[in-house]
Amino acid sequence: MIRFYYHPSPNPAKIALFLEEAGLPYELVPVDTRKGDQFKPDFLAINPNGKTPALTDGNVKIFDSNAILLYLAEKTGQFLPPDTPQMRGQMLSWLMFVATGIGPYTGQSVHFSRFAPEKVPYAINRYAREAERHWGLLDDQLGKHRYMLGDDYTLIDMAVWGWATRAQFALGDEAFAKLSNVRRHLDEISARPAAQRAVALKDKFTWKTEVDDEARKILFPQNAFLKG
Repeated sequence: MIRFYYHPSPNPAKIALFLEEAGLPYELVPVDTRKGDQFKPDFLAINPNGKTPALTDGNVKIFDSNAILLYLAEKTGQFLPPDTPQMRGQMLSWLMFVATGIGPYTGQSVHFSRFAPEKVPYAINRYAREAERHWGLLDDQLGKHRYMLGDDYTLIDMAVWGWATRAQFALGDEAFAKLSNVRRHLDEISARPAAQRAVALKDKFTWKTEVDDEARKILFPQNAFLKG
Protein backbone atom coordinates (compact mmCIF):
# COMPACT_ATOMS: atom_id res chain seq x y z
CA MET A 1 0.00 0.00 0.00
CA ILE A 2 1.24 3.47 -0.91
CA ARG A 3 1.38 5.93 1.97
CA PHE A 4 1.18 9.53 0.78
CA TYR A 5 2.40 12.19 3.23
CA TYR A 6 0.32 15.21 2.41
CA HIS A 7 -0.17 18.88 3.15
CA PRO A 8 -2.59 21.10 1.14
CA SER A 9 0.07 23.04 -0.76
CA PRO A 10 1.31 23.11 -4.38
CA ASN A 11 3.87 20.30 -4.36
CA PRO A 12 1.68 17.67 -2.67
CA ALA A 13 -1.16 18.69 -4.99
CA LYS A 14 0.78 17.28 -7.95
CA ILE A 15 1.02 13.87 -6.30
CA ALA A 16 -2.60 13.89 -5.21
CA LEU A 17 -3.61 14.53 -8.81
CA PHE A 18 -1.46 11.70 -10.17
CA LEU A 19 -2.72 9.19 -7.61
CA GLU A 20 -6.31 10.10 -8.34
CA GLU A 21 -5.83 10.06 -12.11
CA ALA A 22 -4.07 6.68 -11.99
CA GLY A 23 -6.63 5.16 -9.63
CA LEU A 24 -3.91 3.90 -7.32
CA PRO A 25 -5.01 2.90 -3.82
CA TYR A 26 -3.20 4.88 -1.15
CA GLU A 27 -3.32 5.87 2.49
CA LEU A 28 -3.34 9.61 3.08
CA VAL A 29 -1.11 10.71 5.97
CA PRO A 30 -1.54 14.36 7.06
CA VAL A 31 1.57 16.42 7.79
CA ASP A 32 0.66 19.80 9.28
CA THR A 33 3.69 21.91 8.46
CA ARG A 34 2.54 24.89 10.55
CA LYS A 35 2.58 22.63 13.61
CA GLY A 36 5.98 21.15 12.80
CA ASP A 37 4.89 17.63 11.84
CA GLN A 38 7.50 17.65 9.06
CA PHE A 39 10.29 17.60 11.67
CA LYS A 40 9.08 14.58 13.60
CA PRO A 41 11.56 11.68 13.52
CA ASP A 42 9.18 9.32 11.72
CA PHE A 43 8.76 11.77 8.87
CA LEU A 44 12.44 12.71 8.69
CA ALA A 45 13.23 9.03 8.30
CA ILE A 46 11.36 9.24 4.98
CA ASN A 47 12.33 12.74 3.93
CA PRO A 48 15.43 14.06 5.70
CA ASN A 49 14.76 17.44 4.08
CA GLY A 50 11.64 17.87 6.23
CA LYS A 51 9.26 18.95 3.48
CA THR A 52 6.08 17.60 1.95
CA PRO A 53 5.26 15.56 0.00
CA ALA A 54 6.83 12.21 0.64
CA LEU A 55 5.72 8.73 -0.25
CA THR A 56 6.39 5.15 0.73
CA ASP A 57 5.55 2.19 -1.48
CA GLY A 58 6.33 -0.99 0.42
CA ASN A 59 10.00 -0.66 1.32
CA VAL A 60 10.54 2.22 -1.15
CA LYS A 61 10.94 5.70 0.33
CA ILE A 62 10.88 8.67 -1.99
CA PHE A 63 10.69 12.43 -1.54
CA ASP A 64 10.55 15.58 -3.70
CA SER A 65 7.36 15.98 -5.66
CA ASN A 66 8.93 15.78 -9.10
CA ALA A 67 10.87 12.65 -8.22
CA ILE A 68 7.66 11.10 -6.88
CA LEU A 69 5.80 11.96 -10.09
CA LEU A 70 8.47 10.30 -12.20
CA TYR A 71 8.54 7.25 -9.90
CA LEU A 72 4.76 6.81 -10.10
CA ALA A 73 4.66 7.34 -13.85
CA GLU A 74 7.37 4.75 -14.42
CA LYS A 75 5.81 2.35 -11.90
CA THR A 76 2.40 2.46 -13.59
CA GLY A 77 3.38 3.22 -17.17
CA GLN A 78 0.78 5.99 -17.13
CA PHE A 79 0.97 9.66 -18.11
CA LEU A 80 4.33 9.32 -19.82
CA PRO A 81 5.05 10.73 -23.28
CA PRO A 82 5.85 8.44 -26.22
CA ASP A 83 8.95 6.36 -25.49
CA THR A 84 11.47 8.06 -27.76
CA PRO A 85 14.74 9.75 -26.83
CA GLN A 86 13.38 13.06 -28.09
CA MET A 87 10.23 12.96 -25.97
CA ARG A 88 12.05 11.66 -22.91
CA GLY A 89 14.45 14.58 -23.26
CA GLN A 90 11.55 17.01 -23.36
CA MET A 91 9.85 15.32 -20.41
CA LEU A 92 12.95 15.48 -18.22
CA SER A 93 13.72 19.05 -19.27
CA TRP A 94 10.30 20.42 -18.39
CA LEU A 95 10.06 18.34 -15.22
CA MET A 96 13.35 19.78 -13.99
CA PHE A 97 12.30 23.26 -15.12
CA VAL A 98 9.31 23.07 -12.78
CA ALA A 99 11.54 21.66 -10.04
CA THR A 100 14.33 24.22 -10.29
CA GLY A 101 12.52 27.24 -11.76
CA ILE A 102 8.78 27.47 -11.22
CA GLY A 103 8.72 26.07 -7.68
CA PRO A 104 11.69 27.87 -6.11
CA TYR A 105 11.17 31.28 -7.72
CA THR A 106 7.42 31.27 -7.15
CA GLY A 107 7.97 30.20 -3.55
CA GLN A 108 10.60 32.83 -2.88
CA SER A 109 8.45 35.50 -4.50
CA VAL A 110 5.64 34.64 -2.09
CA HIS A 111 8.03 34.55 0.85
CA PHE A 112 9.59 37.96 0.32
CA SER A 113 6.36 39.70 -0.63
CA ARG A 114 4.12 38.16 2.04
CA PHE A 115 6.05 36.51 4.87
CA ALA A 116 9.49 38.09 5.26
CA PRO A 117 9.91 39.95 8.57
CA GLU A 118 10.92 43.06 6.64
CA LYS A 119 10.07 44.17 3.13
CA VAL A 120 13.23 44.29 1.05
CA PRO A 121 12.46 45.92 -2.32
CA TYR A 122 15.46 44.33 -4.05
CA ALA A 123 14.44 40.80 -2.99
CA ILE A 124 10.76 41.35 -3.77
CA ASN A 125 11.59 42.65 -7.24
CA ARG A 126 14.22 39.99 -7.93
CA TYR A 127 11.99 37.02 -7.22
CA ALA A 128 8.80 38.54 -8.63
CA ARG A 129 10.44 39.29 -11.97
CA GLU A 130 12.11 35.87 -12.17
CA ALA A 131 8.87 34.12 -11.27
CA GLU A 132 7.09 36.08 -13.99
CA ARG A 133 9.80 35.15 -16.49
CA HIS A 134 9.54 31.45 -15.66
CA TRP A 135 5.75 31.48 -15.91
CA GLY A 136 6.05 33.28 -19.22
CA LEU A 137 8.09 30.39 -20.59
CA LEU A 138 5.35 27.98 -19.57
CA ASP A 139 2.76 30.20 -21.21
CA ASP A 140 4.77 30.24 -24.44
CA GLN A 141 5.02 26.44 -24.41
CA LEU A 142 1.29 26.07 -23.80
CA GLY A 143 0.64 28.49 -26.64
CA LYS A 144 2.16 25.90 -29.00
CA HIS A 145 0.40 22.80 -27.66
CA ARG A 146 -2.73 21.79 -25.80
CA TYR A 147 -0.56 20.22 -23.11
CA MET A 148 3.04 20.76 -22.07
CA LEU A 149 4.48 18.02 -24.27
CA GLY A 150 1.98 18.11 -27.11
CA ASP A 151 -1.45 16.56 -27.47
CA ASP A 152 -1.09 14.09 -24.59
CA TYR A 153 -1.82 14.80 -20.92
CA THR A 154 1.26 13.79 -18.93
CA LEU A 155 2.95 14.05 -15.55
CA ILE A 156 4.39 17.42 -16.66
CA ASP A 157 0.90 18.88 -16.82
CA MET A 158 0.30 17.65 -13.28
CA ALA A 159 3.54 19.27 -12.11
CA VAL A 160 2.50 22.60 -13.66
CA TRP A 161 -1.07 22.35 -12.35
CA GLY A 162 0.07 22.05 -8.73
CA TRP A 163 1.71 25.47 -8.90
CA ALA A 164 -0.76 27.07 -11.32
CA THR A 165 -3.50 26.73 -8.69
CA ARG A 166 -1.53 29.30 -6.65
CA ALA A 167 -0.28 31.53 -9.45
CA GLN A 168 -2.50 34.47 -8.56
CA PHE A 169 -1.51 34.27 -4.89
CA ALA A 170 2.14 34.40 -5.97
CA LEU A 171 2.01 36.80 -8.90
CA GLY A 172 -1.03 38.94 -8.13
CA ASP A 173 -4.68 39.02 -9.12
CA GLU A 174 -3.84 40.12 -12.67
CA ALA A 175 -1.40 37.27 -13.30
CA PHE A 176 -3.60 35.45 -15.79
CA ALA A 177 -4.05 38.57 -17.90
CA LYS A 178 -0.51 37.85 -19.13
CA LEU A 179 -0.73 34.06 -18.84
CA SER A 180 -3.82 33.19 -20.84
CA ASN A 181 -2.46 29.83 -21.96
CA VAL A 182 -1.58 28.86 -18.41
CA ARG A 183 -5.10 29.84 -17.36
CA ARG A 184 -6.65 27.74 -20.11
CA HIS A 185 -4.48 24.76 -19.08
CA LEU A 186 -5.33 25.25 -15.39
CA ASP A 187 -9.05 25.45 -16.05
CA GLU A 188 -9.06 22.34 -18.23
CA ILE A 189 -7.21 20.21 -15.69
CA SER A 190 -9.15 21.60 -12.72
CA ALA A 191 -12.37 20.46 -14.39
CA ARG A 192 -11.21 16.84 -14.43
CA PRO A 193 -12.90 14.64 -11.80
CA ALA A 194 -9.50 13.47 -10.53
CA ALA A 195 -8.41 17.07 -9.95
CA GLN A 196 -11.58 17.79 -8.05
CA ARG A 197 -10.96 14.75 -5.84
CA ALA A 198 -7.37 15.87 -5.32
CA VAL A 199 -8.48 19.34 -4.23
CA ALA A 200 -11.07 17.85 -1.86
CA LEU A 201 -8.40 15.93 0.08
CA LYS A 202 -7.69 19.01 2.16
CA ASP A 203 -11.15 18.76 3.70
CA LYS A 204 -10.42 15.35 5.23
CA PHE A 205 -8.39 16.97 8.02
CA THR A 206 -8.27 20.14 10.10
CA TRP A 207 -5.18 22.19 9.33
CA LYS A 208 -3.56 25.06 11.14
CA THR A 209 -4.09 28.09 8.93
CA GLU A 210 -2.63 30.89 11.07
CA VAL A 211 0.92 32.04 10.45
CA ASP A 212 1.45 33.08 14.06
CA ASP A 213 4.76 33.43 15.91
CA GLU A 214 4.90 29.70 16.59
CA ALA A 215 4.29 28.85 12.93
CA ARG A 216 6.90 31.37 11.81
CA LYS A 217 9.51 29.74 14.06
CA ILE A 218 8.67 26.38 12.51
CA LEU A 219 8.42 27.49 8.88
CA PHE A 220 11.33 29.94 8.93
CA PRO A 221 13.84 28.66 11.51
CA GLN A 222 16.61 30.57 9.74
CA ASN A 223 15.23 33.79 11.19
CA ALA A 224 16.60 32.81 14.59
CA PHE A 225 20.03 33.78 13.29
CA LEU A 226 18.83 37.36 12.79
CA LYS A 227 18.62 37.74 16.56
CA GLY A 228 22.24 36.80 17.03
